[in-house]
Amino acid sequence: MSLTTCTVHVTQRPERAIYVTSELARALRLGKAKSVTLKLGIKHTNAQLKILKKDGKHAYFPSTLANAIKIPQNSSCMVMCNNGRDIQFGPLIGIMTGVTGSGTRPFGSRTELIRSYISAGTDRSFMFAFSPQSVNWSQETVVGYFLRKEGGWTRKTVPLPDVIYNRLPSRKAEKMASMDSFKQRFLRRGISLFNWSFFEKWDVYNLLEGTDAFKHVPESHINPTSSQIKDMLDKHKFIYLKPTGGSLGIGIYRVTYNAKRGYYARFRRSGKNVLLRFNKFEGLMNLLNRQKGRLNHYVAQQGIRLIEIDSCPIDFRFHLTKNINNQWVVAGIGAKKAGKGSVTTHVRTGGQLMTPEQVLKQIFGSRGDQVLDTAKETAIKLAESLEKKHRHMLGELGFDIGIDQNEKIWMFEANSKPGRSIFKHPALKGQGKATVNHIFEYCQYLSRFRPRREA
Repeated sequence: MSLTTCTVHVTQRPERAIYVTSELARALRLGKAKSVTLKLGIKHTNAQLKILKKDGKHAYFPSTLANAIKIPQNSSCMVMCNNGRDIQFGPLIGIMTGVTGSGTRPFGSRTELIRSYISAGTDRSFMFAFSPQSVNWSQETVVGYFLRKEGGWTRKTVPLPDVIYNRLPSRKAEKMASMDSFKQRFLRRGISLFNWSFFEKWDVYNLLEGTDAFKHVPESHINPTSSQIKDMLDKHKFIYLKPTGGSLGIGIYRVTYNAKRGYYARFRRSGKNVLLRFNKFEGLMNLLNRQKGRLNHYVAQQGIRLIEIDSCPIDFRFHLTKNINNQWVVAGIGAKKAGKGSVTTHVRTGGQLMTPEQVLKQIFGSRGDQVLDTAKETAIKLAESLEKKHRHMLGELGFDIGIDQNEKIWMFEANSKPGRSIFKHPALKGQGKATVNHIFEYCQYLSRFRPRREA
C-alpha cells in the first residue's frame, strides 16, 4: 500500500481520464497502468490514467469524474493505492451532529467546536459535519457542511464517508429505536462509526463489573430502596444520589449521616446551594421521595473522602482519546476544586478549575508527578476495560476521577461524549488542541489512511 498527500483539482476537460503528475504516480507506484478505479468514501468509478510530466503531487479530475465520485472541492488530501490500480482519495470523514442554525453558525453553540475538529483535518482529508436527516440511503450520499478556505461554510453532496465520529448532542434523540437502526445501516455498509451513544451511569457500572478495573469503582446501587440508602449511610457515612442519565451535576444529592446530629441533604435548587438537616431518616426520605418515583432513575454511590485544598474536595477530569495506532492516550487533565457548600466540583456551581500539577504539588510535594502518573495508568486501564466489554467502537472517553486521602484512585463517572470545559483554562488549551488532533488521527486509523508501522 502506497500513501501520500496530493492536491486535487477539478477541471472542465471533457474526457473520462484522470491526469496525475509523474511525481504523484511514482509515490503511488502506479507503474504502467492504463486504467484505474477511483474511490472516495463509498463511491467508486473507472477511468483512464494519464501521466503529466510535472513536478509536485497533483491529480486533475474532469468534471464528469469528479461528479461520479462527488469530489467536494479543490483541496489537498491523502491518497493511497493498494495494487497499482485502485486509487482512493480521502479520508472522507463525517462528524454526525445536530444542525440547529444557519449561515455562519449552522451548529448553534457547537459551531466553533465542530470547526476545530474539521480544521484539524485541513489539507489532509475531506472532513465535514452533517445531521442524520441529510443522509440519502438510496443514493448512498449525504449533504455535509464543509469549511470554506476564506471562512464560513458551504454545503456539498458527498458519498457516505469512510468513518463517522458521533457528536449527536441529544440524549433523548439517541435513545430512540429509530436512531439505533439508523446507525446500524452505516455498519452494514462497512463504515466505521465510533462513540455510539451516551453512557448511562449504571451501564458503566455493569461494563466494568468483573474486570480488574472494577476495584476503582465505588459501591453503587441502582433504583435504591430506603433500606439500601440507610445501610450505605451507616457503612460509608455519606453517599451521592445521581440521576442515571444525568450530566453537568444536575439533580445530584449529597447525603450525610452523623450519629449525633442526624441526616444532611445537600443539593442545588434554583441556582443556589441548599443544605437541609433531618433528625430522623424518615424526614430525609420524605424529601427524596417528594416527587413520585423520584429514586427510580437514580444511582446511589458510595461517598469518598477526597484530597482537599482549603477544606474543599478535589477531583479530576481525564480526557482520553485513541491515537493513530489505536492506543488510548490521556490527552488532557483538569483538576476541579469544589465551591464552598457545593455538591459537585462543577465550575458553574462555584467550582474552580486548576491544573493537576498545581493541585498535586500542593498536596503531595515532590511526589505529585508520581501520583499523577499512577492516575494516568489507572485511567488507561479503565478505558481498555470499558472498550473490551462495550458492544460498539469507542474513540474518546471522559472520566471523573478522584484520589482519596489514602491515595487510592476512584472513578465516579465515565462519559462517551465528554464535555470540554476544562480546556477553557489557559494552561490546558494546548491539551484541548491535542484531543482534537487525536480524533483526526483515530479517523485515519479507522479509514486505513495511515502509514504502515515499521516492523
